[in-house]
Amino acid sequence: MAGLGLASVAAWDPCRRWGSTAFGFHRGLSALLARKPERTPRGLPACRQKSSVSFLSRPDLPNLAYKRLKGKSPGIIFIPGYVSSMNGTKALAIEEFCSSLGHAYIRFDYSGVGNSDGNLQECTVGRWRKDVLSIIDDLAVGPQILVGSSLGGWLMFHAAIARPQKVVALIGVATAVDGVVTQFNQLPVEVKKEIEMKGVWNMPSKYSEEGVYHVPYSFIKEAEHHCLLHSPIPVNCPIRLLHGMKDDIVPWHTSMQVADRVVSRDVDVILRKDSDHRMKEKADIQLLVCTIDDLIDKLSTIVN
Repeated sequence: MAGLGLASVAAWDPCRRWGSTAFGFHRGLSALLARKPERTPRGLPACRQKSSVSFLSRPDLPNLAYKRLKGKSPGIIFIPGYVSSMNGTKALAIEEFCSSLGHAYIRFDYSGVGNSDGNLQECTVGRWRKDVLSIIDDLAVGPQILVGSSLGGWLMFHAAIARPQKVVALIGVATAVDGVVTQFNQLPVEVKKEIEMKGVWNMPSKYSEEGVYHVPYSFIKEAEHHCLLHSPIPVNCPIRLLHGMKDDIVPWHTSMQVADRVVSRDVDVILRKDSDHRMKEKADIQLLVCTIDDLIDKLSTIVN
């Protein structure tokens, strides 16, 4: 796999600036993940800035709810997973991290989700792609690092392709490129025909309160137009793909496929042996914010 770096968690050392202060981290990621976080040192406020809910008005498109911190470049944008809101564990942890360093940050709800306007049953991958581009075009100032979770990892690649001058790095968490299409295509033929006839796929999921996601058949068919793994992915920026090896929704092999397909040569796949799809345990969050910190440091000579 040309251009693929498989980072060893035991040897990797991304935390340099933020990690040594806000959580009492020691250098060396193996030490970070083994230690319990200490209290914030005296003199360092736990949260330097609070964001408030705002709405992005768009002609002929649903208004999007978002929260934004103003600050230094590069800014960070969190792109949620399927029907996930901007108030998840990862989104809030990144906000606290960005606040501690004074970096700009945006989190938002897709149309039809959370506080945003719109009808979820009418939403598609293409419409949510437009949501991401609206956030980048109308709210984000300067270069941006996109952090995409699950389906958000799929959308972040589309955003990087569409806005190469503004998207300077990508971090995927359980990246689900082509995810819903791949899962549907793996079903038995008779099951697929039944879903087509009924018009909905009741996809089992332990992450849904009902135990299933009601995915419209039209959503799946529309998503086919946005698949990326069938050809080289034209993204050249630094890319970090974090994935749990116990992910029972999106196999970690998907991140390896993405790394192989993307044209960028600055790509690391970082696997967590005991992490699941959501990657929201303490060690997962520490890894995520340290990865962001590492990319900010890497990009600082470019954007400043």
